[in-house]
Amino acid sequence: MNAKVETEGSKLDTAKMVLAVALLLGGVAGFYHFADYNLLFRVLGLLAVVGVVLFIFAQTAKGAQAIGFIGSARMEVRKVVWPSRQETIQTALIVFAMVIIVGLILWLLDKLLFWLVGWITG
Repeated sequence: MNAKVETEGSKLDTAKMVLAVALLLGGVAGFYHFADYNLLFRVLGLLAVVGVVLFIFAQTAKGAQAIGFIGSARMEVRKVVWPSRQETIQTALIVFAMVIIVGLILWLLDKLLFWLVGWITG
């Protein structure tokens, strides 16, 4: 009996997803169809359609999973210990210095190989 409930739910979820995609495509088509109207009104209409589509998507099982994942990700971001301004500047300076050093090494290697190939080929 439990599998039957999941099958019915997935059919309903599929119908919701098809409706959401159809609304989104209709909103984009309407955005371009009404090109003669003011851009502000077209963008507001498109944003309204996207809001409705997101609401419909949130009502599906996949949408609930996505909302749960986003909530978990936000909670994990709050746990991150972000570097201070001084640490960020020091790390950036070290990265810049290493880029310059590696660039010089690769330039010297290129010059050496160019000289070596020129010496071999005469």
